[in-house]
Amino acid sequence: MSIGMLVTLLRDGVFQILLMAAPVLGSALIVGLIVAVFQATTSIQEQTLTFVPKLVTILIVLALLGGWMFTSMRQYTINIFSAIGRITR
Repeated sequence: MSIGMLVTLLRDGVFQILLMAAPVLGSALIVGLIVAVFQATTSIQEQTLTFVPKLVTILIVLALLGGWMFTSMRQYTINIFSAIGRITR
């Protein structure tokens, strides 16, 4: 196993993690920002007001993009298992 192959495996793994996390974190960030602006303008300081919309948004994003995420992870896993033969040579 060469250093280049190891770097490629690590790079692909980090990219896959970012690809899976970005839609969920991005949507939670946008909803959190909207709720924060709403709280600042209305002076409502309720703790559950920030938690519940983010939770609902994350669940919706996972429901909408779950199939794509599963397909992407499956393809990445298949690529990793097919690379095992090349790595051990």
